Amino acid sequence: MKRLEGKVALISGGARGQGEAEARLFAAEGARVVVADVLDEAGEKVAAEIGASAIYCHLDVGNETDWAKVVKKTTDTFGKLDVLVNNAGIVRTGALEHTALDDYMDVVRINQVGVFLGMRSVVSAMREAGGGSIINISSNAGLEGVEGVVGYVASKWAVRGMTKTAALELGQHGIRVNSVHPGGVDTPMLQGSEFDQVDQAAAYASQPLPRIGQPIEIARLVLFLASDESSFCTGSEFAADGGRMAGHRDPGMTR
Repeated sequence: MKRLEGKVALISGGARGQGEAEARLFAAEGARVVVADVLDEAGEKVAAEIGASAIYCHLDVGNETDWAKVVKKTTDTFGKLDVLVNNAGIVRTGALEHTALDDYMDVVRINQVGVFLGMRSVVSAMREAGGGSIINISSNAGLEGVEGVVGYVASKWAVRGMTKTAALELGQHGIRVNSVHPGGVDTPMLQGSEFDQVDQAAAYASQPLPRIGQPIEIARLVLFLASDESSFCTGSEFAADGGRMAGHRDPGMTR
């Protein structure tokens, strides 16, 4: 039996990167999937390539009306909702001193408010389904400070905290809530012009696994949390970061 057989999953930011990898893997494991994004053309293409087990819905995660429409479309189409992956996210770079309030609030709106609205929007549907799993994509930046991305760090720490509160409140309904904390992952977000000057090889050289991650590696962890295999996991943080949070290797040390 496939690991998500009979489950219905809604994935925000599902048009590319980690969200796309999650959508394709979930469908391969038996789920019916709602690919939700603001990138309509790319999202429609992903859903079409997955086939009859997937649909695409436009979703601005910072808009509560959009969330209500997408949840209704999900339950109208597939009859229920079992899994939410709050995957959509953005980053704005710049030193704290030079970060504009508008840029800071753009990040908070998507990364933090979007997760809040997503969780709040699915509670009723998951309660009716008899339970469910919410997976909030945070970051290593939700576990430590990172220079030059103050809004991103603030929002990802907020996701970590909201996850724990939601787990406390929703466990009585059989709804599990966990956060995933990727390290650097090879997605379009890290391929933007603001990262042109970053030496990617050097950025990961001191990790125990000295390389950037791939979207499918995050998707496999999210799959575990969406499945019944993680039935006793809630309110927890799951890192997939090449060991970054374990510490940094000293290149001068011999082995």
